[in-house]
Amino acid sequence: MFSKKMHFEISERKILLRLFDVLTVIGALSLVGNIFAFDYFKITHVSFYWTLVLALYLNILGTVFEMYNLQVASNQFQIIKSILLTSSATVLFFLLTPIFTPVLPSNRLQIVYFFLSITLSLFVWRIFYQRFLASHRFLKRVIMVCDQNQLQQLVDSLEQADPHYKIIGFVDTDLSNSIDKGIFGIPSVSISNIESFVKQNSISEIVIASQKTDGITVDLYNNLLLLLESGFVIREYTQVYEAITNRIPIQHFDKDFYRYFPFSRSNQNRLYLLIVKFLEVLFSLLGLLIGLAILPLVLIGNLIGNRGPLFYTQTRVGQNGIPFEIYKYRTMIRNAESGGVLFATAGDIRITPFGKFLRKTRIDEIPQFINILKGDMGFIGPRPERPFFVKELAAIMPFYETRHVIKPGLTGWAQVNYSYGETIEESLVKLQYDLYYIKHRSVFLDLNIIIKTFSTVLFYRGQ
Repeated sequence: MFSKKMHFEISERKILLRLFDVLTVIGALSLVGNIFAFDYFKITHVSFYWTLVLALYLNILGTVFEMYNLQVASNQFQIIKSILLTSSATVLFFLLTPIFTPVLPSNRLQIVYFFLSITLSLFVWRIFYQRFLASHRFLKRVIMVCDQNQLQQLVDSLEQADPHYKIIGFVDTDLSNSIDKGIFGIPSVSISNIESFVKQNSISEIVIASQKTDGITVDLYNNLLLLLESGFVIREYTQVYEAITNRIPIQHFDKDFYRYFPFSRSNQNRLYLLIVKFLEVLFSLLGLLIGLAILPLVLIGNLIGNRGPLFYTQTRVGQNGIPFEIYKYRTMIRNAESGGVLFATAGDIRITPFGKFLRKTRIDEIPQFINILKGDMGFIGPRPERPFFVKELAAIMPFYETRHVIKPGLTGWAQVNYSYGETIEESLVKLQYDLYYIKHRSVFLDLNIIIKTFSTVLFYRGQ
């Protein structure tokens, strides 16, 4: 067996963060209870479920405030903000739900102890995580098997998504390159030296990304087989890319992509679809009630900031390519497309000041609950696009029409993970997220999207 340096997979780091968040908070509360006159939160065999409720609140609210976003977790300023928001919200929810939690304390100092215990314990644990567990000593060291001209694109796409994923060597499968040489600071590894390179550099896995079958020679295959038999991890690039980025790497597929695309069974699961439909109706009615409650404020803001009609409709492409009329609050100036159809962009001068507020808070999309009740849209799915752009993008991206196998959604995996697609390249990234959702559609992924949507609204990141 080859020696491998210790590293954590993305899923392992997230589990580690969630587990030790709970353990450090519970440990701190127990410690404070033994040292100070802190009686509000005591763990006994009778009230043990209080601990479970606290752990549940901490994990859910921590997800909303991005405590388990690995980029945030590795940034000292961002994690301090997330800790303060999470601990404040957790304490508030815990205090305001005395049915599941202890009765409100009569002494306000108990609340101070409770809040400081949670906040400081999270802060100490997360600083430890940043200093040690998120440091470069836990890099995942990888060899890439690919053509030399593909290397830069493949490396960038993986390392940008996970800074702990490090390509430290590559095996060139382009047979026209007779000289082994490094490129982009990454050394080339000859087939005969793979085994020694693995031993010397404590490699964690080899990723095969070559699209040319003639590049996988018998000699290379036998050397890889030797590593595999020794318990070494060998993975295919598209699987690695999908696991790290939560996107489908369609730029790496051939034209026969549809033969290999395993659509989620949830797309045909009648029970799942029935539950989703029931919840969509429930959420839509609730959303429209909230919309009616804030309608007077929207009317006043529109009168002052937009000075024109409040509502507007626009043709969008729905499931199976069938067009429908989408309802929205108007956020742009009148005759915004008098010069032709354009992508909406960040800082778009056509968006009014009040329209910018509506977009950032997602209030402009409240009328789309009507589209959901009508059956034109779902609550979660790819964003419906205009026919002009669908035709343009489908001509460039062979798999763009795949988005239309399910209903478009008010929110979705692409919306919560990426900004507006202002260019063809950015639209391609959004398509990758949409295809990932179609492939992995499930109750768990839907809940993840809903929680991320709350984060988008709370952090004022609407588009």
